[in-house]
Amino acid sequence: MECLSFQRGTAKQKAQVVWELRQKYKITALLQLAGIPRSTYYYYTKLRMKPDKYSNIKEQITHIYHQNRGRLGYRRITLELHNRGCCINHKTVQRLMKELGIMCRVRMKKYRSYKGEVGKVAPNLLNRDFEAAMPNQKWVTDITEFSLFGQKLYLSPILDLYSRDIISYTISARPALSLVTSMLDKAFAHIPDNTNLILHSDQGWQYQHKHYRGMLKTKGIRQSMSRKGNCLDNAVMENFFGLLKSELLYLQEFDSIEHFKAELIDYLEYYNHRRIKAKLKGLPPASHRQQALSAA
Repeated sequence: MECLSFQRGTAKQKAQVVWELRQKYKITALLQLAGIPRSTYYYYTKLRMKPDKYSNIKEQITHIYHQNRGRLGYRRITLELHNRGCCINHKTVQRLMKELGIMCRVRMKKYRSYKGEVGKVAPNLLNRDFEAAMPNQKWVTDITEFSLFGQKLYLSPILDLYSRDIISYTISARPALSLVTSMLDKAFAHIPDNTNLILHSDQGWQYQHKHYRGMLKTKGIRQSMSRKGNCLDNAVMENFFGLLKSELLYLQEFDSIEHFKAELIDYLEYYNHRRIKAKLKGLPPASHRQQALSAA
């Protein structure tokens, strides 16, 4: 009954409580306690009896939300509704999600591969220019570490700055040189030789290694490196790792390191092919990339 007091709740909320208590107490007494006019009570009661014109939309919102495991906020759910032919304002979607009680469930130790100058350090060709005019013009890479169940797992992906899609990746229990060279082998299968693209990384020992640098040179790729200890020089890759951890690592429970690895692979496929982005006109990265390549 406290919520009926003058200080607490909106008129709509008080009318709701009056409606729920109407069988137990006299409406006149409840309205007097709530401090709302009888007309206000009947106004909100009448609204309750009307069919919900957003019932279908709410079903779609709920379906999209759970289909994406709670990773989407109201803006990207709005985009997905538009993709399905439903024209609705993002503010309405935000309000309906609030009514449904659902919200985006999103935001470990960073792996440090720097061991001093163990090889050759490349200049910072990227220079924080994270925009690309076409696919295969600028790539970025880095390694991130996951520590679960007393074990470690390392992910090494390459991300294209045009559509922010993952070109290739490798997963390993050790941050060995093969982690990045295998990643390169997979990425090189997507492009011809001598494209002159830039591949940017930090100054990790793997990227300074003679074999890694030789692979880039043979393929006709220009190597670029962040300045020492400056993570902002590779901010897009850092942001991707933050997104991955907030939408996967911190979002669900895992039974084992093998279970996490399987979910990680599934997430990377989801990110590339199903996770829509507002900046890509509501398309997932891989679709946006293919659209650009087809138009070229």
